[in-house]
Amino acid sequence: MRKTLSLAAVVTAAAALVAVPGVASAAPPVKQVQWVACPADVALPGLECGKLQLPLDYRKPEGRQTEIMITRLASKSPEKRRGILLTNPGGPSEGLTFPFFLKALGMPQSVLDAYDVIGMDPRGIGYSSPATCDLTDAQMLAGSVPPYAVTQADVRKRAEEVKTMAQQCLKSSTADELPYNTTANIARDLDRVRAALGEKTASYLGYSYGTYLGSVYATLFPRTSDRVVIDSNLPQGGWDVEGGRMYGPGVEDTFPDFAKWAAAHPGYGLGTTPQQVRAKYFDLAGRLDAKPSVEGITGQQFRMLVFGGLYATGDAAFSRMAAQWKALDNDQPLPPLEVPEVPRIESLISGRLHVICGDSQWPSSVSTYERNVAVDRVRYPMFGAAGANIYPCAFWPKPVEKQVLPSDRGPRNILMVQNERDPATPLVGARSTRRAFGDRAAMITVDQGGHGAYLIGKNDCANDKVTEYLLGGQRPSDVKCAAETG
Repeated sequence: MRKTLSLAAVVTAAAALVAVPGVASAAPPVKQVQWVACPADVALPGLECGKLQLPLDYRKPEGRQTEIMITRLASKSPEKRRGILLTNPGGPSEGLTFPFFLKALGMPQSVLDAYDVIGMDPRGIGYSSPATCDLTDAQMLAGSVPPYAVTQADVRKRAEEVKTMAQQCLKSSTADELPYNTTANIARDLDRVRAALGEKTASYLGYSYGTYLGSVYATLFPRTSDRVVIDSNLPQGGWDVEGGRMYGPGVEDTFPDFAKWAAAHPGYGLGTTPQQVRAKYFDLAGRLDAKPSVEGITGQQFRMLVFGGLYATGDAAFSRMAAQWKALDNDQPLPPLEVPEVPRIESLISGRLHVICGDSQWPSSVSTYERNVAVDRVRYPMFGAAGANIYPCAFWPKPVEKQVLPSDRGPRNILMVQNERDPATPLVGARSTRRAFGDRAAMITVDQGGHGAYLIGKNDCANDKVTEYLLGGQRPSDVKCAAETG
């Protein structure tokens, strides 16, 4: 999901002290935003675009710079404006159009009046000094989520493939940027954006991977982060080896919603009870492992199709997935799929690898992933052998900086929002982040499935509580929002 933001005029102001762990730093000079015409695919109504030169390595602030692009969707009510709202859509992926996307999703006008909503392409991605690993089309199709390892031999095969990808990253024209394209430095970039816009503090709204970015931002900058909302939360370590394994429990948590729906719609022929629908999943996956469909869909691809399908809920999403199952069950072509074009996909996948592999040290032994897959294939049979499979990060250099983890030191200004059933960022992972923040955070859990709650899940209770916090600063205690009915 691609999103972006616009920025308007910039006021220069004294920057706050940027805290880089292990590095003594003086207040950096405030950089100016250079306002520019938006690229054609970012030029959406209300968005303004700007560029900012920031340190590639914050340990050497006057050294080599990297270019960051931002957007702003400016408040049109000066009397109601209270500041800026930095945003991140997850991924890591492009974020420039995200303010426009949030408005289209129905962000309340009161929030749009209160904030200039800011978007940013994270360093190494999109229009912000894009990285490359010289990936082939086949490598890009592999995406960010590993394939389901049907056998242990699949893990070893995947290991050879991702080792090649890692070597390409290390030999590419942007390899020298690789150690510095990390979440910690993206968080530092956010604070420099705040300073460049002349704001003493900044609020933040981030989803999925953006929850880990928000956690790091609030940890590094407790004095300049204002109201922080993180939605669909990664575990406290972010997208590390254990964060990737969250897909296993996530699918197990979320699938029963679809199974119940499909059982109530027997016309698709998937079963008349949730148990029969679940059995049909394993039946189809096994048959496609043995013999791909008429269109060449394999068992691995079927499992990935279901994983992606569980990101959304409701009649439209579930009927679409049920129709796909029916076609595969009868060895017919899949119904037409609306696949959005993803511009700059090579930069997207390459930049994502830079970030997730550079944030933490992943196990380097292939046997570790073989064991993880063997365990998770049994524990989470639907998708565990995908989430536990090996990433290029296994062959990555050691990070140059110790990983930044959520801290309970700082103001009580973090509001977490979490669906109880989420295929990618399940509740069990969110709870680890909640514990790490201690009294700094409160969490709204929402009785619904899917990936994304605020504005996405259409739960009035959750939407109202987040909006109230962004506007009034009154953070609720830990609370559960019941499922919407009717």
